[in-house]
Amino acid sequence: MDPGYSAQDVARCDLCKTTIAQSYCDFCHVNLCKPCIGEHISDDYSKKHIIVPFQQRKSTLIYPKCATHRNEDCKYQCKDCNIFVCYECVVSNQHQGHQYSKLEEMFTALKTQIEKDEDELEKLILPKYEEIAVDLERQIASLDGEYGKLTTEMSKLGEEMHREVDNAINQMEMEIGEIKVKHHSILQKHLDEIKEIQALIQQSQTDLNELKESNKVCLTIQYTSKNAEYSHFPQKMKVTMPEFQPKQIKREELCRLFGELIPLSTSLEERVFTAKKPNTSVRELLDEPDVLNTIKTGDSYLRSVACLNDEHIWTSGTTADIKCFNIQGALQKTNKAKYGGWPRDIAVDYDGTVLYSDETQKTVYKVKNDQTEEIITLHGWKPVEICVTSSGDLLVTMYSDDKTQSKLVRYSGSTVKQTIQFDNEAQPLYSRNRLLKHISENRNLDICVADYGAGAVVVVNQAGKLRFRYSGHPSTTKTKPFQPYGITTDSQSRILTTDSDNHCIHILDTDGQFLRYIDNCDLSYPYGMCVDNNDSLFVCEYNEGNVKKIKYMK
Repeated sequence: MDPGYSAQDVARCDLCKTTIAQSYCDFCHVNLCKPCIGEHISDDYSKKHIIVPFQQRKSTLIYPKCATHRNEDCKYQCKDCNIFVCYECVVSNQHQGHQYSKLEEMFTALKTQIEKDEDELEKLILPKYEEIAVDLERQIASLDGEYGKLTTEMSKLGEEMHREVDNAINQMEMEIGEIKVKHHSILQKHLDEIKEIQALIQQSQTDLNELKESNKVCLTIQYTSKNAEYSHFPQKMKVTMPEFQPKQIKREELCRLFGELIPLSTSLEERVFTAKKPNTSVRELLDEPDVLNTIKTGDSYLRSVACLNDEHIWTSGTTADIKCFNIQGALQKTNKAKYGGWPRDIAVDYDGTVLYSDETQKTVYKVKNDQTEEIITLHGWKPVEICVTSSGDLLVTMYSDDKTQSKLVRYSGSTVKQTIQFDNEAQPLYSRNRLLKHISENRNLDICVADYGAGAVVVVNQAGKLRFRYSGHPSTTKTKPFQPYGITTDSQSRILTTDSDNHCIHILDTDGQFLRYIDNCDLSYPYGMCVDNNDSLFVCEYNEGNVKKIKYMK
């Protein structure tokens, strides 16, 4: 099928617009049905119409006309003159002894290079630019938060400094109070001494007054003057008031007390471009897939299966049990979902940690060493299906509490890295309901969602841009509408999705083109599935409670 058309489209005649095109005019580049070929040619006999089967369209090379020999096509390039030439030019004296290149060979080589370049642009270079743009948008969106953290940190330091300043002022005020008490005590002691002398002087005054009035010779002759003693005044008590000498702090010094703000810096680093390596180990599909083993889980309604390698698988259904089986089907251990609810979906991380989503608790949990821990708790949204990517990120499909929106979110730990919800025309990518949306990441980093409510497999690239939708393959034996349940991808980037109501599995290539069904393995309502590191397929049979291991590659 032409890669320019999706798995569902067919080319129509460009003239009548209704009939399927069986032919193509390689000169006019027009799709034609058989009845319209004659009409197209008769419209303009002057043109050199080239009618070919539609599958061989654009296979006829249209060469440039020779500037010297008007009726001849240039099929060579003169290497010496660097111009296109016809056969007549080649044998002419003008180009005698010159070297030539065939335009057909040059055209074929360049077409191959163009296809490689287009493929590289689409699958590697453009997604890298989109990834860079998403990362820059994320950095811009986080600026307010990051600078808010800086401001908050500085404000906390300011509050601490304020507290320290207040403490210092309080300490100094206490010291001033203590000095004041000491100052008062010194002055009071000196005052008390002075008042003592004052009392003695006043007593002397009284005694002198009595002597002055007395006529007793004896008392008067015994009088001794004390004025000389009292005239010897006590030393003057000089107490100097304490002074506050503020330290002059310059603004620069004050800033240094707070700390140093390292200025904004920018640098450029070379981005390493790694060309895509060709897949040298192509594994073809088997004509008749084979059931290698059937594992009986004991669950009445089996929904999900996940594996890390070819040694163990994990399963879950509509009970709280998350079971681990070895590859022979022996039960190894059973973990219970927290709060007794049944897991909506399960996945296994690269270190063997089991993850599961709980729709009722709006939470994604991880179970490691028999300990259950919350890693993501949503508000206003409920998680549905989950998938661990090759980079270790977690993809989660979810729907809003009012069941009017659906989206896909990429997490690194508990941090949101990417949200995928709308296409380039702002239309929802996924159906707006809580119905199944199993998810898988392809080897080319495409994100593949089996949207049961939309009846389609929706595939976006790493940046979240829509690549294609697959809505089933016409079949006379598959009579029920296509409504995909589980989805997985393999080492060849093929996409596998379960068509439960038709009891089969669809296999698509990386561009969404239908390859074949797996419908000969007596599957009964296939549901969730996964592929191990050897490309063995494990499929849940919903009603039977079995997991079938299927070999479908050579």
